Amino acid sequence: MSIDIDTARRVAHLARIAVDENDLPALAGELSQILTFMEQLNEVDVDGVEPMTSVTPMRLKRREDVVTDGNMQDKILANAPDAREGFFAVPKVVE
Repeated sequence: MSIDIDTARRVAHLARIAVDENDLPALAGELSQILTFMEQLNEVDVDGVEPMTSVTPMRLKRREDVVTDGNMQDKILANAPDAREGFFAVPKVVE
C-alpha cells in the first residue's frame, strides 16, 4: 500500500505533529514502508503458536487472590474530619 502526500499530511495533522511541506514526501515514504512491513507480517503463519510474555520460557509469579479489608481502618479514618462508629460521617444532603 502506498501513502500519498495528502494522506501523510492528514496523518500528521491527526497525530498533532508539525511537519514541513518539504518533509511530507519523506514521511509518506516512511509510512508506506511501515505498511509494507505490516503486510509482510500478515503473511506469517501463526496457527498453533501460543502468545508469549517473554522470550525465555518462564512461568509468571502468581499469588492467591484473597479479598481483605486491608486492616487499615484506623489509619484511613485518622484523616477524616468526622468519623463515627468506624465510618466517615458526612452532612445530610437529602431531607
